[in-house]
Amino acid sequence: MWQGKSVSRVCQEGSLKQGTLRKTVGCCLLALMLLPVSSYARHDSHQASNPTNDRGIALSGPVVDTKALPSGIDVRVGKSLLRVEALRDDVLRVRIAEDGVLAEDASWAVLPEARTSRVKVAREDDDASVGFRTGALRIQINRASMRLTVSDLQGHVLLADAASRAVEFNGSSYRIYEQMPETEHYFGLGDKVGPLDRRNRSFTLWNTDFFRFQESDDPIYKSIPFFLTLNDGRSIGVLLDSTWRSSFDFGQGVRDVYSFGADGGSPDYYIVYGPEPKKVVETYAWLTGKPPLPPLWAFGYQQSRYTYETETRVREIANRLRADRIPSDAIYLDIDFQQKHRPFTVDTQNFPHFEQMIADLRKQQFHVVTITDLHIAKAPDAGYLPYDSGMAGDHFVKNADGTVYVGEVWPGPSVFPDFTQKISRDWWGTLYQQFVTEGVSGFWNDMNEPSIFKVPSKTMPLTVQHRIEEPGFQRRIATHAEIHNVYGMENSRGTYEGLLKLDPVHRPFVLTRATYAGGQRYAVTWTGDNTSSWNHLRLTTPMILNLGLSGFGMVGADVGGFVGTPKPELLTKWMEIAAFQPIDRNHTNKGGGDKEPWVYGPEQEAIQRRYVEERYRLLPYLYTTAEEMTRTGLPILRPLFLEFPAATLEGAPVDVSAGNQFLVGPYLLVAPPLFPEQPDDYTVTLPGDSWFDYWTGVPVAEKFFNTTSGVLAVPIHPTLKDLPAYVRGGSIVPTQPLVQSTSERPDGPLTLRVYPGADCQGSLYLDDGSTFDYQKGGFLRLHFSCEKAANGWKVNVSAREGQFKPWWNAIRITLFGWDSPDAQISLQGAPLLSGGYVDREHHSITVEIPDSEKGESVEFGAKN
Repeated sequence: MWQGKSVSRVCQEGSLKQGTLRKTVGCCLLALMLLPVSSYARHDSHQASNPTNDRGIALSGPVVDTKALPSGIDVRVGKSLLRVEALRDDVLRVRIAEDGVLAEDASWAVLPEARTSRVKVAREDDDASVGFRTGALRIQINRASMRLTVSDLQGHVLLADAASRAVEFNGSSYRIYEQMPETEHYFGLGDKVGPLDRRNRSFTLWNTDFFRFQESDDPIYKSIPFFLTLNDGRSIGVLLDSTWRSSFDFGQGVRDVYSFGADGGSPDYYIVYGPEPKKVVETYAWLTGKPPLPPLWAFGYQQSRYTYETETRVREIANRLRADRIPSDAIYLDIDFQQKHRPFTVDTQNFPHFEQMIADLRKQQFHVVTITDLHIAKAPDAGYLPYDSGMAGDHFVKNADGTVYVGEVWPGPSVFPDFTQKISRDWWGTLYQQFVTEGVSGFWNDMNEPSIFKVPSKTMPLTVQHRIEEPGFQRRIATHAEIHNVYGMENSRGTYEGLLKLDPVHRPFVLTRATYAGGQRYAVTWTGDNTSSWNHLRLTTPMILNLGLSGFGMVGADVGGFVGTPKPELLTKWMEIAAFQPIDRNHTNKGGGDKEPWVYGPEQEAIQRRYVEERYRLLPYLYTTAEEMTRTGLPILRPLFLEFPAATLEGAPVDVSAGNQFLVGPYLLVAPPLFPEQPDDYTVTLPGDSWFDYWTGVPVAEKFFNTTSGVLAVPIHPTLKDLPAYVRGGSIVPTQPLVQSTSERPDGPLTLRVYPGADCQGSLYLDDGSTFDYQKGGFLRLHFSCEKAANGWKVNVSAREGQFKPWWNAIRITLFGWDSPDAQISLQGAPLLSGGYVDREHHSITVEIPDSEKGESVEFGAKN
């Protein structure tokens, strides 16, 4: 916490004017905070654009003193300190101390090993500036104006302080201003609504339960204060490490300036350099952590609603899914399975055989996910263990007078765990013991903004106190104003870590609604209480893409919309698109109509089933992409610019703000219409000149290639049953035979779909899908490649890596783009007796070979 000047001293200095405490100092990146009073003022971007308003003017001034550090530089104005350090050649950290003593170096978001990393830098001073150079960046602070500029070593400016001001303070709040080039675009900040590109919009980060949010609503459920820029193919990322209410303005307040700031704390932020946007995302994962590998069943189709109110109804849903042969893996239980809506209880009247039901569903190859909201019913003398043990252990947050805070939520009057205490998170984790013993597979942390009923703020009073007793932090009391945005993340952390202790063999599955930067270490997420409308289907893709860029690559949205009843065509189209998204959960609100795949009759069900089945065939590719995410931080769903940054150069044809198209992993592109409710024709833009139709395998015709723009522009006439999808030339996609659940062993060979092209490659990762054995060698990894041969193509399969034995004994290779009526095929250089199967309609040839485990090489050659 800041130890600032007393009010009386500041008054003596003449800084108290008309009841408003104001002191602004402009310096390099920031003006220095002189009075940290308790202030929760919300930033108004329009007000901040006025240089003479009550928020003050950022003053510029000459550098007074500097000190070279092995990893950066200290710049002083009076007693105040600005420190810029290089954690890596491509990562900078910027901090400020008003009294010359830096604030506590602790973070809920940034990993200790990243925060304490340092590299040596080379000091660079001249007559105009002071600064330093890393192996990738040049940092310059103008001696006269104190403006900071960060450039790459080729001289491209990546970040520069705004000319009018750099940083502004008002009481305890601060704001940082940067130049906004006309060609720069902005992404991230989690699941904010609206277009993919954040440019010309402003946002507030304050975790908020927003039932029936719409396209212009803000804030909503999550606070992830990280964004990345894209300008002429070059990218940086900025993480503002502040748990206080914060805001970001990308040119809405001032046309050529973007800004960000918070209502409390002190400026502490990180600048991450690419130059490729992929590298920025990977480095952000280095800072804040990578997601753990989810269980395989989490990639299956999931059925939910608020609420399946009886055991009988749950069994009916399970039986119908199996009877209709709709592949599926999970069924969710919302709050009505609980006794009086009290978390960690079961309504034994409506669920009289709960443990047996879980066991029976497991035999049907279903995993059950139960909701466990964080509010604990205030139920003294009622035999309610969570309340009794929580009170006995002093685990609940308190009012300023020391009494336990009580708020109204689903169970009525409720108390709330103090998740900033490790001991309280540990206690929270023990509450899952009975559910784990009974065989529940996953847990759903909802309402954890935290959401409070019957109060205008929708949450706890800002004066509620949290005790920080956490390794790496100083022990102290913090108000809810500081902890609110991190509260949901620490809730999911307590759940995840508790499950690891209760069952160290199996991977936890935790789904959270509210979170903060770094929350991907503990939970997956979804986009909250959307509505059954075409507008919300359109909003879903950019929300998921920006969450992926913000660390949450394992994410979904309520399929069909949570609020309301969709028309048949809307539900079907939503099911189609969701089949290619990381989490595929069909969910709806109490009072809304059913949304199970069969509700609109056999024709709609058949279309929906087709897409769910395709998802299950793609599981090897989805799971491989997820494993890559756990190593690199790259999301499963990706905007086009993440894979094709060169195609976004100024004047290039790829629209970086287009939020309808998305990539699944590096190879598969899904292109629904921008307005899916409209029957109008539209054009799909494919970067480069080599793509294949995913459904038919047919190469996209050269006639669609524009030599000037360098893209394929494919005209589409939309229909309800079709979802355009394409595969990059040079890709090898592994697939499997259809199964009804991830627990079912596929019956047949592994299939490699080979789409020839430049740099042709692919990979596969596999393990048992459930335990942590993969960390001890219990995995399988294969690499694939293809190359041009004398009269065709050669496909290579690597030797196996790892100790896990797969389900297949043979590998089927389907080579697309094949136009010869027959072929000569050789395996390891020896001719095969079979010439393979040629499919003229789909321009492909298929051959099946035994898997020798040591690697294979198959050559396809056209007969002369």
